[in-house]
Amino acid sequence: MQMIVKGRRMDVTPAIREYAEGKVGRVAKILDSWLMSAEVELYTERNRSIEKGQVAEVTIYTKGPTIRAKEAASDMYAAIDLVSEKLERQVRKYKTKIVDRHTKGAPMPAPVATSVEDDEPAIVKTKVLESKPMSAEEAMLQMELLGHDFFVFRAEDGEGTNVLYRRHDGDYGLITSA
Repeated sequence: MQMIVKGRRMDVTPAIREYAEGKVGRVAKILDSWLMSAEVELYTERNRSIEKGQVAEVTIYTKGPTIRAKEAASDMYAAIDLVSEKLERQVRKYKTKIVDRHTKGAPMPAPVATSVEDDEPAIVKTKVLESKPMSAEEAMLQMELLGHDFFVFRAEDGEGTNVLYRRHDGDYGLITSA
């Protein structure tokens, strides 16, 4: 398994790197052979008025869904602890709820990010979807694991692209293409 620990606008000390690798590695053991790679991103919020300014974000790429968690605390070690606990809950939920017949699929590639330095609105992140056919229920679980408000996927019959989204009332909506 490949694990990348990186800092956004900060240097990651060897002690923090080792601590993050240990915590996320413990969660990774639960996934066994399903795990492909993990990415840990650590950063400090620039706004000094934010009490919990130390943030740890983890993305785990598996042969099935991508699992993501983000937590903040006043201390980086505490943020890593919180995010690893959250990941462990998500991974256990994934392992107990899913019997995925598509586990032999390729992992999702890491997102490609671009940025523009002026004040104009711009596309700051681009994602390439390598979607596999799945049911709306599988898409709903994937969306929950990622923590997103919407999820784009290919229909089980392989025809058309679908968008699953969370409605304001807490239910879900499904947009299908013909």
